[in-house]
Amino acid sequence: MSGSTQRIVLAVTGATGMLYVPALLDLLADAGVEVHGLISRAGRQVLALELELEPADLAGVGRWYDVDDFTAPMASGSCPYDAMVILPCTMGTLAAIASGVSSNLIHRAADVMLKERRPLLLAARETPLNRTHLKNMLAVHDAGGIICPPMPSFYTRPADLPEMARNFSGRICDQLRLPVSGIRRWQGTGN
Repeated sequence: MSGSTQRIVLAVTGATGMLYVPALLDLLADAGVEVHGLISRAGRQVLALELELEPADLAGVGRWYDVDDFTAPMASGSCPYDAMVILPCTMGTLAAIASGVSSNLIHRAADVMLKERRPLLLAARETPLNRTHLKNMLAVHDAGGIICPPMPSFYTRPADLPEMARNFSGRICDQLRLPVSGIRRWQGTGN
């Protein structure tokens, strides 16, 4: 990890599941993580549709970079980001990463993470999954990425959707080895 403050790239694409984004940003802020954001055009549309928000409304992002700006820091492996999360991740973004196509900065930053062997987590969002989706997931996994679909857990009995989103976002932080508090975890049945 780079220095005392961890730096993460958060990419938002146009899949459903925007409820998870503010929840993750809250946890990252609590952990003192510096977040640099990328959002696709479709991501902007879905963010407005689902949460009635613009990227600037999301607290915790130090700076938003344009997805067509290949001069941004995350376009190069020489810029030390600690990890990248794509939340939510469309099947199109997954396919681009799986095939090594870098048609925008989200794809390029993900490619950089894989080539530099840094954590890349994709919260791939689609159902049902077809064979191509599954092959693309396996290709990204084999390249070193983490596929972590936004599947909530219900054994914690979340009181509402924000709590459910926070618990899943805690699992993302676990995968990135970021310590977070206030997440309900399975403790066994006591038997």
